[in-house]
Amino acid sequence: MDINAMRIAIPDICGLGISFYFGGFRLVFAVISTYMWIMTGLFSIEYMAHALKKKRYMFFLILTYISTTFVFLSDDLYTTFIFFEIMSVSSYVCVIHDEKSQTLRAGAVYLAVAVIGGLVSLMGIFLLYDLIGSLSFESMRELCMEVWNRGEKAEIIQLYAAGLCILFGFGAKAGMFPLHIWLPMAHPVAPAPASALLSGIITKTGIFGILLLSVYVLPLSNDWGVFICILGTITMLLGGILAIISIDIKRTLACSSMSQLGMIITGAGLITLLGDENALAVRGTVLHMVNHSNLKLVLFMAAGVIVMNLHKLDLNEIKGYGRKKPVLKYVFLAGALGIGGIPLFNGYVSKTLLHEAIAEYAVHDGLFRVIEWLFLLTGGMTVCYMTKLFVCVFIEENNDKQLQNKYDRQNKYISPLTGIVLALSALVLPVFGIFSDLSLNRIADYSQGFLYGAELEHTIKYFSFTNLKGGFISIVIGAVLYIFLVRNVFIRKDSEGRGEYINLWPYKLDLLTLIYEPLLLVILPAVFGFICRIIDFSTDGIILLLRKTSHRQLKEKPDIPSGFHFAWSMGRLLNRLSYIKNKLSGKKKKQKDYVFVIAEKQIAIRQSGRIVSASSAFSFMMFAIGIIAVVLYLLIA
Repeated sequence: MDINAMRIAIPDICGLGISFYFGGFRLVFAVISTYMWIMTGLFSIEYMAHALKKKRYMFFLILTYISTTFVFLSDDLYTTFIFFEIMSVSSYVCVIHDEKSQTLRAGAVYLAVAVIGGLVSLMGIFLLYDLIGSLSFESMRELCMEVWNRGEKAEIIQLYAAGLCILFGFGAKAGMFPLHIWLPMAHPVAPAPASALLSGIITKTGIFGILLLSVYVLPLSNDWGVFICILGTITMLLGGILAIISIDIKRTLACSSMSQLGMIITGAGLITLLGDENALAVRGTVLHMVNHSNLKLVLFMAAGVIVMNLHKLDLNEIKGYGRKKPVLKYVFLAGALGIGGIPLFNGYVSKTLLHEAIAEYAVHDGLFRVIEWLFLLTGGMTVCYMTKLFVCVFIEENNDKQLQNKYDRQNKYISPLTGIVLALSALVLPVFGIFSDLSLNRIADYSQGFLYGAELEHTIKYFSFTNLKGGFISIVIGAVLYIFLVRNVFIRKDSEGRGEYINLWPYKLDLLTLIYEPLLLVILPAVFGFICRIIDFSTDGIILLLRKTSHRQLKEKPDIPSGFHFAWSMGRLLNRLSYIKNKLSGKKKKQKDYVFVIAEKQIAIRQSGRIVSASSAFSFMMFAIGIIAVVLYLLIA
């Protein structure tokens, strides 16, 4: 822990109280959160200039900032959960800002994942608190390690159950497979500043939770580390595939986020697996979180400039827009080179560390040799889809010549303020890459204590042949994929030789429509409905059986209703008179019980009286409110 850090605890709030820690890893991401909100806030001035309900957007944007920052500053899991849920609900309003049908559907998925994930996580937090009796980060790690070292099977099962439940909520926010379904849907429809925050920093709150599980809850479980690494590998690979296929610029960047987050999740698993030798894994994970935040800030704001001017996302429609826009071109290029892991840019540093961490553990486990090559392949996919975006928007000409001429003539496409924000955000990327010893390495040194990172045994030479080789392999893979796959498979040429980008991903393979919607909207309601019908039928059958056997009703005089003295007295008299009348007339007529007849009439009269009384009381109440309002008006006037 940082000796200069400050800890604040506020007891008795929400039962257990809340606590915060200002220092180390948590302070770094609180600062990054603040930086990103400042930049996107300045960008929003122009982007949201003609939007409706701007005050609502800004209010929930600020609320999301406060809750996100407090997630990172939290000093116990209970505080983390409280602000994590506030962040999820407030960011939902930012996602659905334009309230179009597609936007509302994406927002519904985002909110459903957040709510279900939050409930499952809360269950896990209860299990963990029941097991160790504390949620404070200061004591949680030691208590969980004690549980593990005791070796009690029931306790270890409960620890795993708690970890899996908590992972459900935080993994969903981190875009982890198979809970990633909201991410490709929410980013394209949300305003570009909100997309930058969703991808750049809000997803990191999910990573924060996964790191807590790997470092504080299950630090001694190799099985947990392998499980997290496998989920991370699937996430990064699937995200890369979806990004290559996508023909929507913001969806491509969203799938790119999923892929890069998968790399970070893999790093989180390696922190557990490498144990006392986790220096590379810790530093790579932290720095890729930092770098990805900055990269997606730049890329989503650049994409936002295009959307702001064209109100289009399809690559075939925005093709050629940036050919004669140098500021936008070089800003986007900086982001593309950074996220592609090109040397001298920030992404290269963190990807190199993650690659070396995977290679370090691959010596002990052959599975990680496969994961290492999948990591390099995913890096190649990143180069491929970023090349696709850059060539489409900034090099190729639009198929419509008149539209291309219109794009080329548009000089005033951003305000000076927006241009400065874009340029400053992009400048950070090469500065971090070139001067990594003065920037990224110091951030890693300051942050690694929270993740119990080991000290480096030697200085990392990022530009040594061994480290450059991994980056070079990914670049070659990316070039091959772009030339042979994108240019020849994902572009369809017409009779005049003009290319059109096509999306070949089968709609039926979408997890939302393939699994989640049928499961939640059809299968589960049908199953539980069937169970309820069986219970209802069984209950009715049992009651009927009892009434025919042990609880058979005897023919006896019914109970006299209590509280109806008039009905009792008058009814008995009428019953006697009716009996005498039937005897004298000789008619065998069924005897009517006048006690209950009169009681029913009496009940109806009482109910009518209550309605009249209530109506009168309501009228008098409204009259009194009106009198008070008039008096207040006269006093004020």
